[in-house]
Amino acid sequence: MTRRTVLPLLLLFASAPCFAAWSIETDRSTAKMHGLFEIREEARSFVAKENAATRSGWEALDPNLKILVPRCSVPLETKWTPHSYGLTGRNVMVSCARTVGTPQKWNVNVPVTRKK
Repeated sequence: MTRRTVLPLLLLFASAPCFAAWSIETDRSTAKMHGLFEIREEARSFVAKENAATRSGWEALDPNLKILVPRCSVPLETKWTPHSYGLTGRNVMVSCARTVGTPQKWNVNVPVTRKK
């Protein structure tokens, strides 16, 4: 092998521990970004209340790990994602009405499934 083919392989193997160390459990909120961990926990809380009220068996999954949203400056809101959004399956919409520093809003849809 030449140096040109070995170098990318070495870089790939060297970066693997960095990717392995990242998970939704470690993706917590910072001063500027809202963590996926907190978003997932908000969805789980909503689903637990819905399950208790309706005796249903839903379980919140993880949000899309590619999502990056600014820090919310007000309490998060949750509701079932409307069918008009065109998502497949059931989802919980976690919403922020106002972010820190900018007048932005965001919604993150967290998929749910039936408990096994």
